[in-house]
Amino acid sequence: MTAATTAPTLVVGLGCQRGCSVAALLALFNEALAGAGIDPRHISALASIDRKQDEPGLLALAEHLRLPLQFFSAEQLAIHEAQLSHRSAVAFAHTGCHGIAESAALALAEHLAQRPARLLINRQKSPQATFALACAG
Repeated sequence: MTAATTAPTLVVGLGCQRGCSVAALLALFNEALAGAGIDPRHISALASIDRKQDEPGLLALAEHLRLPLQFFSAEQLAIHEAQLSHRSAVAFAHTGCHGIAESAALALAEHLAQRPARLLINRQKSPQATFALACAG
């Protein structure tokens, strides 16, 4: 097998407040990956909840990183609740999902790899955003 066929699928899940800047998202993205010793070039895609599909900061981040960005409904994210490291009552009250970043990362990693995913980096939080990294494969 070549390295390309054995490389794991790494997906970043993101949640953010309305109006969160691309700079704030990029800082959290870079800090979380650097802290774990993961090269940002190994990230396959970004994911979030469908309520954020028009969020300028998320869209600009995906464009800046040249990564696909996929959105999931709260129902699709709720499937991953048992795998979450943190369950937020505030997130649930606003979205119907207990954890956007972790759930979105898990959902897209599993979708892309067509096999179970696990969290590689649990929820990281900045004042305006959340980040998580899931791995499948």
